[in-house]
Amino acid sequence: MKPVPSGWPRLSTSLYYQKAGAMIDWLCEAYGFEVRLRIEGDGGRIEHSELVFGEAVVMVGDERTGAAMKWGVPLVSPKTAGGNTQCIMLFVDDVDAHCAQARRCGATIVDEPAVHDYGADYWADRSYGAVDPEGHFWWFTQRLRDPKP
Repeated sequence: MKPVPSGWPRLSTSLYYQKAGAMIDWLCEAYGFEVRLRIEGDGGRIEHSELVFGEAVVMVGDERTGAAMKWGVPLVSPKTAGGNTQCIMLFVDDVDAHCAQARRCGATIVDEPAVHDYGADYWADRSYGAVDPEGHFWWFTQRLRDPKP
């Protein structure tokens, strides 16, 4: 495989929100993302943004439906879709501190921090699940033990 462009992981994701501008601020405060790029259009509409957490990149934008739709596919918030459409997993350094900050900012913690141990030949993680204010499901995990080589 050819190397990816500088500053990009091999895989990134895009999330759409009814109020992307406010959610960008929330994701930075609650989950620790940093804004790398923010492009606003008419009326403050988020046309494109790039949030980073370590080497992870999450693009965030306002919903695209009707005339704003691209590629013939509506891109919507879980609020509009009537439920979550994906789960995003992110490794963090301290899952308990991360969970506490997310909770303080209003994330709905759907699975409290707990150890998930898959046996001595596999890995062990401490993880929690959270839902952001518009319904995207996030899984945050801290590696406790790597698998045996």
